[in-house]
Amino acid sequence: MSPAQLQSLLQQAVAHHRAGRLTEAAAVYRRLLTAAPRNFDVVNLAGLVAYQQQRLDDAITLLGKAQTLNPRHAGCAMHSGLALLAAKRAPEAEKNLRRAVEIKPDYAEGWENLAYYLKTQDRLDEAIVCHEKVAALQPGYARGWYNFGLTLSFVGRVAEALACHDRALAADPKYAAARFGRAQALREHHRVAEAVADYDAGLALDPNAQEARSHRLFALHYLETMTRERLFAEHVAYGRAVGNASSAPPLPNNPEAERRLRVGVLSPDLREHSCAYFLEPILQHLDRERFELYLYHDHFREDAVSARLRARAASWRNFVGQPGDAVEAAIRADAPDILIDLAGHSGMTHRLALFARRLAPVQITYLGYPNTTGLPAMDYRFTDGIADPADDADRFATERLVRFAPTAWAYAPPADAPDVEAPPCRRRGHTTFGCFNTPAKITDVIIALWSRVLLAVPGSKLCLKGAGFGTPAQRAFQAARFAPHGISAERLEFLERAETNAAHLACYHDIDIALDTAPYNGTTTTCEALWMGVPVITLTGERHMARVGASLLTAAGHAEWATSTPEAYVRGASELAGDAGRLADIRAGLRADLQRGPLLDHAGQAAHFGAALRETWREWCARQEPALCVSA
Repeated sequence: MSPAQLQSLLQQAVAHHRAGRLTEAAAVYRRLLTAAPRNFDVVNLAGLVAYQQQRLDDAITLLGKAQTLNPRHAGCAMHSGLALLAAKRAPEAEKNLRRAVEIKPDYAEGWENLAYYLKTQDRLDEAIVCHEKVAALQPGYARGWYNFGLTLSFVGRVAEALACHDRALAADPKYAAARFGRAQALREHHRVAEAVADYDAGLALDPNAQEARSHRLFALHYLETMTRERLFAEHVAYGRAVGNASSAPPLPNNPEAERRLRVGVLSPDLREHSCAYFLEPILQHLDRERFELYLYHDHFREDAVSARLRARAASWRNFVGQPGDAVEAAIRADAPDILIDLAGHSGMTHRLALFARRLAPVQITYLGYPNTTGLPAMDYRFTDGIADPADDADRFATERLVRFAPTAWAYAPPADAPDVEAPPCRRRGHTTFGCFNTPAKITDVIIALWSRVLLAVPGSKLCLKGAGFGTPAQRAFQAARFAPHGISAERLEFLERAETNAAHLACYHDIDIALDTAPYNGTTTTCEALWMGVPVITLTGERHMARVGASLLTAAGHAEWATSTPEAYVRGASELAGDAGRLADIRAGLRADLQRGPLLDHAGQAAHFGAALRETWREWCARQEPALCVSA
């Protein structure tokens, strides 16, 4: 091939490549590799397109060869690092990514990708330093500011994250991702109405941004003006927007009703996370003879909880950072019979759009989200009869509701939980109410109700604990919300999030009575309070998120603490506060109460869960060709 022909063919390949026609580009690059195997541009670009097609072995080989041909090409080193990272070869990836910025210290894209690598390794402080370099090199680079903001949010520096997203929008007012990032930061700052406005603004710029649409749905739960009917309609609209599974490939699963089943669980929270506290007891006791676990983690952080869950699984994969097509291909290759979603529309990441593509014969959502997903392809939602009463709740779910156990949760108390202590009212001389729920759940309505409780119990105080409550600005903001109801700042105490779980639980030593939020109840915080001997007063509402407290308290043997009216809430809290002896008895006996009930009956809850899984499978088998259905 003459040099002119080579150049002409290379230009053709590059044109395909730039236009996103990767298959055509790869075909031309293959011809060029045969004709010019030592041409750097050919080898480098062939390696890049292989990486973009997720042909990682080819990409690593070609990009490695390209580096030997031109060791001073920063882009080649960077792409080699990204391919190695995708192939889970982290140490080699870091070496190449660092090599890229050593070759070209002002390489903003190189620093950005090094920051991304460090995030995947849970080295967030180092990632922040890299983003600072990107911002210094390209102060008008909107995407750089956006990524910087997301990283700052991960480490809880929310005000700085918000400023980064503002810088991104100043650089490019039409950058929809920055609107999404700003909305996320506002939600973490507990400014939910403003967050929803930014989600809406971002969706106006990019109506196909399904991730933003999904996170917006989660934020809507915190708006006290959001009716049940409108919230359901919003979820249904999301389901329509992501489409249905009509074009998905056929599934290979054998419809044999009683065979051992492959059960996949897809979640970003298979780690030290509240979701895992309730999942682990069930998976630990799930019958291995009947079910084979495939666990799909989707987060850069893996820890001791991840290790324990991994030990229970036949297969463990971490999909963090992988594109949807690659995740879909991997799950389809495993061919799970049942696939369980634990995130819904919550969390920083989720893969609901993949569930819309129908990855398994039976798809179930459970645990992580207090509502329907809206997806036509999500078959079931696991719950209980208190959180979702029969008939009434079914009207507001696109899934079929499966009330599989007396309560939908199995709680594993932390091993490092401190011992219960006597109620603090005896040493403090006054009653201390408390709430450690996420501050986003503290609405104006619940503040008015808590104020009534404080006024009904003279001298009492309220302790609130949450992210940001250690700052003077947040304390002043929250105190100002109580002032119109006659509650002075002196009656309020604020605690920042604790560094360790043991330190967090020890804070209950200073709480006499926990006050639940409404209409969005706590879950983990309720269980933690009960385990630390602290009674919880909840206000029961009409929908799942307002009925979780009633479910948990009933399971703990104390349904009397689940009230049905604001008046009963105030009365229940004030009556407990007026009887120090009763509080001491409750505190001494609450752990035993929990141990007698279903929350800590892990084997029993796992058996209920397994039976429900089996029934959903049988129903799928019954819908297949009768001749194919085999029952053991």
